[in-house]
Formats: sequence, structure tokens, C-alpha cells
Amino acid sequence: MKKLELLLAGFLVVFLLSSVPGGQSDLASDRAALVTLRSAVRGRTLLWNVTETSPCSWLGVSCDSNRVSELRLPGEGLTGELPLGLGNLTQLRSLSLRFNALSGPPPSDLAKLVELRDLFLHGNKFSGNIPDFLFNLRNLVQLNLAANNFSGEISPRFNNLTKLQSLYLENNTLTGSIPELDLPGLQKFNVSSNKLNGSIPSKLSGLEASAFEGNSLCGKPLQLCNGTESESKNKSLSAGAIAGIVIGSLAALLLIVVIFIFLCKKNMSGEKGSKESTPKLTEVEIPGGKIKLDSESLSADFPSAANANLRGGGNKNLVFFGNAVRTFDLEDLLRASAEVLGKGTFGTAYKATMEMGIAVAVKRLKEVAVPEKEFREKMEEIAKMDHGNLVPLRAYYFSRDEKLLVYDYMPMGSLSALLHGNRGAGRTPLNWETRSGIALGAARGIAYLHSHGPLSSHGNIKSSNILLTRTYEGRVSDFGLAYLASPISTPNRVAGYRAPEVTDSRKVSQKADVYSFGVLLLELLTGKPPTHSQLNEEGVDLPKWVLSVVREEWTAEVFDLELLRYQNVEEEMVELLQLALECTAQHPDKRPSMTEVTGRIEDLCRSSLQQEQNAANDDAFVDSEEVLSQQYYSSDSIVLPSVKD
Repeated sequence: MKKLELLLAGFLVVFLLSSVPGGQSDLASDRAALVTLRSAVRGRTLLWNVTETSPCSWLGVSCDSNRVSELRLPGEGLTGELPLGLGNLTQLRSLSLRFNALSGPPPSDLAKLVELRDLFLHGNKFSGNIPDFLFNLRNLVQLNLAANNFSGEISPRFNNLTKLQSLYLENNTLTGSIPELDLPGLQKFNVSSNKLNGSIPSKLSGLEASAFEGNSLCGKPLQLCNGTESESKNKSLSAGAIAGIVIGSLAALLLIVVIFIFLCKKNMSGEKGSKESTPKLTEVEIPGGKIKLDSESLSADFPSAANANLRGGGNKNLVFFGNAVRTFDLEDLLRASAEVLGKGTFGTAYKATMEMGIAVAVKRLKEVAVPEKEFREKMEEIAKMDHGNLVPLRAYYFSRDEKLLVYDYMPMGSLSALLHGNRGAGRTPLNWETRSGIALGAARGIAYLHSHGPLSSHGNIKSSNILLTRTYEGRVSDFGLAYLASPISTPNRVAGYRAPEVTDSRKVSQKADVYSFGVLLLELLTGKPPTHSQLNEEGVDLPKWVLSVVREEWTAEVFDLELLRYQNVEEEMVELLQLALECTAQHPDKRPSMTEVTGRIEDLCRSSLQQEQNAANDDAFVDSEEVLSQQYYSSDSIVLPSVKD
């Protein structure tokens, strides 16, 4: 009898375990978890055929040994919060939900995904502290939480993840210091663009400076922390050594004073014969040339040999925004080794690499003649624009003759260079996932500008102003500068991108921005610059050329050949083409808003899942392994939508 009772009790336990979330351990449990996800969020998961018993054929789902092993839904326009129940996917090894619009904190039952090796949640709107459940996933190899709204401190419990090889936490609002991380396999790490402070742990000091920029951090590879070296040296010096240093310093100071007096007398005698006293100028080397600085440009005690003769003037230096540590000043900037990045509408941009290893982008403005008060107010408005798809303004310098803007350096250059540079043999084809992801990032940045602050339109949208992060995420630059531009340069400022109704660059409407963005979308789809001479010697703008091809032939010839390699995205390509044509409508009232544009791109933005499943490094926006088909579409394989006049 007792034996029977034990058997019944065991049966009851098994029954109860199979009736609660997490208790199931078969494909039916996995299917139930995915159906729960489908019900909780909006996006392309709605296309799953839930009448099928097995979820293994569903979009983004892979199975192994009759269990769901991978769930990859990148760039699927998913919105909402992740529900409880995903923890039932107990054999899941890879979860990729990157570049969607998911929000809220990740559900706590993800702690049960103990087999998880790759977790990619970057490019969403997740919020709250970094969830504690992560530190129980001891098999994690790759973890990417970048470009979300995570806050709080970085926990030292990351040391629990002994197999971790890559950890990306950039572009959040994390605070506090970086803990001592003892992860022997860690190869990739990034915490840039947060609100961190303190010193960089010694075991991370060998990484690139870009992994830490945009915080209030110090120590290698950034500038050394104030007092760190001097304090340690003083502690090890004896009293006799200190006395020797003091005596030597006094002797050196006396020698300098004598030399200074001698030079002053010599200069005074040399100036007696001059006909007229004029302000002295100095030419200070900066990327791509020299800046002439007069006595009103810099402080009299500016500690640079290049302007040692400057006297008088105001107390001018770089004006920084935010709470970041001032790791460099104007002297460091002018001494920097640099290279020209490009010449644009508002001036020339340079990459300046300073002696301490910090790299920034510097724009030297031209044709800007506004009072300092107005300039300062505009810079403060620009600096307040805070979004993950905008290039943040970090500092500026203003003088009568020189105006410099300092931005974060974007290592992958501009969309224009990516699209049109190196079109010959040896070029890596630019796939659909990368192009659509860049379009989505740019759209989000512009939509943010349209909904925030007095700088409600951009005024100069073009592919050279869409800059790229290391993961090929698009960020919008040069916003707000159109309000400072001289009206003289208006007509040809943004040839090919300018909406037909725009006559004054300082009065560009949001609908004119939409037109320019539509041209940019056509540029992404066709691979052609906004003006080209294919139809006649004088050239024709891109919207007119696309319309002529669509109307006359209705073929796929409009698309870049690099895109035609991807046979599973033709529908998305056509949808994006239709959206681009709507954005470039001649009448502003017929163009959609940027909010609508962003939503529609989110709906169609996806990658080839077969390429995703074979990718070896899902943390980068461009898959490290691309399986390219050599078959091209025939001329009638894509049916384009009808286009109205």
C-alpha cells in the first residue's frame, strides 16, 4: 500500500511540473513559449503559422534534437515587452532580438536558459538595471546589451561569466565605476557613451580608447588620472631626493628668468625701428592646414609654444558639454596629428588624434558669422539633442575668426563613402541587412530631431552626414547647423537632396527633410549618387531617374546589383522603394512624416535568416560570414508597385 502511495505521489509531481511554466521540457513547451512571445509583441512574429504543431519551420527558429536551439529575430520591427515564459526554451543556445524596439526589463525567467551562449539584445529600448539573471548564465560567450536604456552600475558579478569573450554595454546610461573584471577569455569590450566615472581597471587598459570614450573615465588608454603618478612617485621618494629636486628646480627657474629678461631686452631693441605696431598672428597646425589665430582668439597664458607670442585678449578655450572629464584642451587639439575626413556644406571635418591617444572629429566651420551669444545658444540646443542615432556634440571653440566643433569620432566613416567608395574588384558587397539597418538608424535619429526642441528640422540630410559606428549603425550628424548658415550658399548646398520648395537653407521644413531622406533611401537601393548623368550629359536627379525606369520598364533594373544577390528580400526592397518614392513626392503635403517613415522601415527591416544562422559573430551589424547567391533576378522577377504621377 505504501509503495502504491509513493508511485501516485511521483505521478502527481510529474503532472504538476508539466502544468506550470518551466516544468515542461519538450518541443510542445518550446512552441508554447514562442506562441506566448507572439501574443505579447507586435512585428513579423505575427506571420508564424501557429496551426503547425512544430515551430521548427517558423521564421527565425532553429531546432536541434527536436528542441528549439536558436531564436533569431533581428530587425523585425518588434515592439512591446518580452513576456514571462521564454524561460521554457531550456535548450536555447542563441537568442538574437537586436535592432528592434522592445522595451521594459528583460523577463526574469530567462535565468533558466542555462545553455545560452549568445545573447544579442542591442539596439532596443530595454530599461532598468542590468538584470541579475544574466550572472547565472555561465555558458555565455557573447553578450551585447548596447544601445538600450539600461541604467545603474556595472556589477562585479560579471566575473561569474568565466566563458565570456565579448561584452558590449555602450550607449546606455550606466553609472558608477568599472569593476575589476577578471575574465581571461574577454577579447571585445565596450562601455563608451555612458555616464561612468573613475579609473579604468588595469586589466582593461590594453583596449582601444574608443571602448571607453563618452564617459568621465581616466587611466590608460585614456588620459592618466590626475595625481595618480605624482602621488605614487612622491611616496617612494626620500626626503633627500625631494630636497634635491627642489634645489634643482629653483636653479632651473632662475636660469629661465635670466634668459627671459635677455630675450625681452633684445625684442624691445628690435621693435624700436618698426614703423607701426600691429597685432601678431600665429599659424597653428590643425588637420589639413593651418589656423591663423590673432591676439583675441586665445588666452594670454595659453601654454603652447605655437602661440607663445600671443598677449592680451579674452579667456578663450574649448567649451565642453555634459559631465565628461576634460581630458584635453585646445592646445592638445591644435597639436593633434590629424587627417582630413571630408569637406562638407558647413566646413571641413578632420580626425584629430591627440598625444594621449584620444581620437575626435573636428569640424572647422565656414560661412558662419553670428554673434557669440547666438552661437553659444545654438550650440547648447544642439548638445541637448540626446539620442543613440545622433552624433553627439561634445565641445566647441568660438573666436571672431575661428569656430570649431568637436564630435565623437565615428570609425567606419560615412554612408556615402561606404556606398560609393571602392566600387571595383575586391569590394565587399553591401548586403540588405546592413543597408536597411542604416536606413532605420538614420530614420530614428531624424524622427527624434523632428519631435524634440527648437531645432525641429535637420536641413542638410545626405549620405555624407550619416556616419557609421563599428557595428554599422547609422548616426545622423550636422543637425542644427543649417540655422547658422549664410543664405548666400543656399541654392546648391545640397544638390540632389534639396526639396523643390526649399529656397533658404535656414528655413527647411520637416517635410523637406523627408524629401531629402527619401533621396537617401533611393541612394541605398540603387547604389547611385543623388545626381548622375545616365540619361543626359547635364545629369538628372535620382527620384526622376527611378520614376522613369519604373514607369517605362517595370523591371528590377532600378536596384543595385549588390542587392539583387539576396533572393529572400525582394518584397522588402520593393516596399522600401515605394516608401522612398512617397517621401520624394513633389508636393510636401503628400509626403509622410518621419514618425510614419520610421515605423514602416521597422516593419520591413529584416535580414536573410539563412545567412544569420551561419554567422559566426552575430554581435557585429554586418555578419562575418555571408553566403551570397550567384544567381541574379531576371528582369521580370520583381513586380514593382504602380507609381502615380
